[in-house]
Amino acid sequence: MWEDIAFLPLGVEQETVREFEESMGVRVERVLINQSYLIGSLMVMNSNGIIVARNGTDERLPEDLNGRNVLFLKDKINAVGNDIIANDRGGAIIHRGGFSASSKKKIEDTLGVEVIKGTIGKIKTVGSAAVISKRGMLVTPEADEDEMKFLSEFFGVPVKSGTANFGNIYVGSSVLANSRAVFVGEGDHTDRDRKDRRRPLVTVAP
Repeated sequence: MWEDIAFLPLGVEQETVREFEESMGVRVERVLINQSYLIGSLMVMNSNGIIVARNGTDERLPEDLNGRNVLFLKDKINAVGNDIIANDRGGAIIHRGGFSASSKKKIEDTLGVEVIKGTIGKIKTVGSAAVISKRGMLVTPEADEDEMKFLSEFFGVPVKSGTANFGNIYVGSSVLANSRAVFVGEGDHTDRDRKDRRRPLVTVAP
């Protein structure tokens, strides 16, 4: 998700589109990636560009992306949304054991930032272990204080640890965020289970 555009899967309800546009301040584009509705695991972006997994299908994105770089990346690591986390201030961290040297260079050129290989909380799928915006970063509680300090210095934003959606440590697969708002899935709650359904299911460590 950018500050001006968000991608949602084809078929999502118009009410959800409206909520995204109003709360996040974005234009919503509905897409499929590799014929999949799980688009969050198959794309990653910062303000400079977007990377989309390519798996032999004819992928297309809307033409009006405000001049950003677009990379359709074919690599043995193809869930780029799970395997890359990036912002504009610092750089990008990618799956430690996965991407080829040529793919790493393409990622650097597309996102326009320094790229390093690593883990977050010993989790190789770094994009699933954290979520980041211009205002801050939420990481898996598996990350220790030294690692959180490094991440804060590298990305140039405050970092806290926490969980989402019933204690899920893979916060990157549970949360969408930009500088205006955060979206978190509620799951199958009843009104009796949850008196205030507007309260997001995010637990942040102090």
